[in-house]
Amino acid sequence: MSDLFSPFALRGITLRNRIVISPMCMYSAQDGFANDWHLVHLGSRAVGGASLIIQEATAVSPEGRITPGDLGIWKDEHVPFLRRITDFIKAQGSVAGIQLAHAGRKASHRSPWEGADAILPTEPHGWQTVAPSAEPFTPDEPTPHALSVAEIGQVVADFRAATLRSLEAGYEVIELHAAHGYLLHEFFSPLSNHRQDEYGGSFENRIRLLLEVVEATRAVLPEHLPLLVRVSATDWTEGGWTAADTVQLAGILKDKGVDLLDCSTGGNVAKADIPVGPGYQVEFAEQVRRETGLPTGAVGLITDAQQAEAIIASGQADLVLLARESLRDAYFPLHAAHELGTDIAWPNQYMRAKPRL
Repeated sequence: MSDLFSPFALRGITLRNRIVISPMCMYSAQDGFANDWHLVHLGSRAVGGASLIIQEATAVSPEGRITPGDLGIWKDEHVPFLRRITDFIKAQGSVAGIQLAHAGRKASHRSPWEGADAILPTEPHGWQTVAPSAEPFTPDEPTPHALSVAEIGQVVADFRAATLRSLEAGYEVIELHAAHGYLLHEFFSPLSNHRQDEYGGSFENRIRLLLEVVEATRAVLPEHLPLLVRVSATDWTEGGWTAADTVQLAGILKDKGVDLLDCSTGGNVAKADIPVGPGYQVEFAEQVRRETGLPTGAVGLITDAQQAEAIIASGQADLVLLARESLRDAYFPLHAAHELGTDIAWPNQYMRAKPRL
């Protein structure tokens, strides 16, 4: 048995292996509603053998969407089709997870394939974006509205309500999206948060919103279900959020009941110099795990079985999260097991195609 295909426990949930499908936006919803595309996309990766399928960034409010095509969970009517997806994922032996998100100042964009002019005008299909401070992501984008303290309270309430709906829809893992320059990341990065109140200035103030969301979410999650947080471990920019900040935050999150830190990077600076290469973000997952004892997930150009095996076997991370490679190969876990000489169960319907070891 390879380390990659060993089980891993998160509270009362046991994952059958260490391969997780990373949340990836499909930009294919209408008014937040999931449809057959999402069912087939997520379901096929469960058929492919991944242990945990984390649904794409799912907006906790309409203004929290990146694009009009984002999935949403801000109203009860979203739940029935999402339940259909989670039922199918579970029937394949995988665990259904959901990433709850608010896009902040990076909201109200067109889908990536709709042209270079990414910003939606406020009318007829766009909306006013929000942020910790009234500063746009790039100079040519509209200025976001700086949230009042009361409005920040509503954001926390939206995450709590979304968590309750997620439970009703059958998700067993909740991940909070505090990465890639979206709202929660905007608050804790000094590059985007220039507030002078209790949500700005010091490290403790800048992480306050994330901690409030964690506390509100953990309070309504059953004790046996895990809570994950995705962070950008560095802004890759001088004066921004750093790996040392992430380690400090991770220790606090561990005490608040977070079960795993999903370590990505970047996204809050439009032209950051990022040294992209195979496994370029794994070092941050390793550092957090080593210095805090909090389990971590590694993500970022993890593309082959031997690479994924080495990350787990060496103790750099507890889970590997696949994104683009899983788009290229929905059955990566089945193929990886064969490459690593490990016999795992295939779906009965596909047994005739299972290669011999």
